[in-house]
Amino acid sequence: MRANSSDYRQIFLSGVALLDTRAPVEFARGAFPGSHNLPLMTDEERHKVGTCYKQHGQDAAIKLGHRLVEGDIKQARVNAWVEFANANPDGYLYCFRGGLRSRITQQWLHEAGIDYPMVVGGYKALRGFLIDTLDQAAEQCRFIQLGGLTGCGKTELLHRLDNALDLEGHANHRGSSFGRHALPQPTQINFEDALAVDLLRKRETGFDCFVVEDENRAIGSCHVPLELLRRFVDSPLVWLEDGLDNRIERILQDYVIDLSAEFITLKGETAGFDAYAQRLRRSLANITKRLGSERYHRLATIMDEALRVQQQTGATELHRGWIAALLNEYYDPMYAFQSERNTDRIVFRGNHTEVRQYLAEHTR
Repeated sequence: MRANSSDYRQIFLSGVALLDTRAPVEFARGAFPGSHNLPLMTDEERHKVGTCYKQHGQDAAIKLGHRLVEGDIKQARVNAWVEFANANPDGYLYCFRGGLRSRITQQWLHEAGIDYPMVVGGYKALRGFLIDTLDQAAEQCRFIQLGGLTGCGKTELLHRLDNALDLEGHANHRGSSFGRHALPQPTQINFEDALAVDLLRKRETGFDCFVVEDENRAIGSCHVPLELLRRFVDSPLVWLEDGLDNRIERILQDYVIDLSAEFITLKGETAGFDAYAQRLRRSLANITKRLGSERYHRLATIMDEALRVQQQTGATELHRGWIAALLNEYYDPMYAFQSERNTDRIVFRGNHTEVRQYLAEHTR
């Protein structure tokens, strides 16, 4: 049998599959990339055992747990673990602290003919290691922020860089009022964990300078860890420039064509389009106060007509009307102010080719 492991660094670098035996409610709060939840106990069973532990002590709680998970229930869970272990022979299992639940899982797997190692210290130790990884990156790494007007293609450029950190990708959000995808965002813990693993693996390949988009701390419901954010905003800023027509096309692709496709894939043609249209209208309504009533109603009218035509014919050209107005009248003035305010931090301005070349030369 492979030994139990406390080499958390190697576990995350290797990307091995992880068998999470915690209850579903625990897994939903936070889990690691590559982890799979096959719990020893359901939420209800865990609650009953926890209550018993508080009232009658550990021995009584263990006995209750064995009564709740026996017979066919136990066999079904062991079968699922066996299937996982056979499919992932290099993986590890864990519970919250690497204690009783991990040992019981190992014991039952052993009785089924499989010896499978666990993570020493469990979820708590793994999570602590990733928090330390973020803190060390904030202290030891260099960063360059990538700024630019809405739709200039910052994310597109980041995806072409080996040393970029895609904060919006990890947050599953494009960062603006219109930035939500069809699928929900990760929990804050999952956002941090994915970012930490990304940093860990890229630092392992030799990078110590990273390019990040110029973001607010909040990316939808996710928040950039404070120590990292402080390093970001104290870093040099590179400003990406592109023409209005290109920017309109990118926003049309992201917020109209791609977003509608996401919802239709998720919910089907009719319900998906309705959900997409509702999302688009709500995104505009959310910035009513900043737009002003007259401007909001004018853009909403253009959007409604564009949605009507898109639903009937599939054509998306009319969406360019509200997109262009939103850029010219709202986003561009706001970003121009931010650019002016950050003039002292801006070390370079250029188009995609020029900025990519600059970053290649200054982040080695």
